[in-house]
Amino acid sequence: VQLQASGGGLVQAGGSLRLSCAAPGHTISSLTMGWFRRAPGKEREFVAAISWHGRTYVSDPAKGRFTISRDNAENTMYLQMNSLRPEDTALYYCTAITSTGSLATAQAMNGRGYDNWGQGTQVTVSS
Repeated sequence: VQLQASGGGLVQAGGSLRLSCAAPGHTISSLTMGWFRRAPGKEREFVAAISWHGRTYVSDPAKGRFTISRDNAENTMYLQMNSLRPEDTALYYCTAITSTGSLATAQAMNGRGYDNWGQGTQVTVSS
């Protein structure tokens, strides 16, 4: 599955951005999808996930500020990021798994087992 992330940019602290992840040629309604990020000098971090049947998870650092959603008609997943902080600065990746099995879905909702990755979109938050 080809994934295309977009929507990153430079924003001041407290601002908002909405990231998008499209999957050209593939119907996302059957995919469990997620967002990861990698900040300079740090390991990749799991941010959020949305299952193929609509269940969502947002990691503690993003909880209350980020919202993950999907529009199956637009074939696009979104990450709405509000109240951005300088520590949110990172390269954000969208990802997906094609399996709809219960175990694979549960693992993906915990940030594991993803096998399709987009190219990343840079988010920079200035203080």
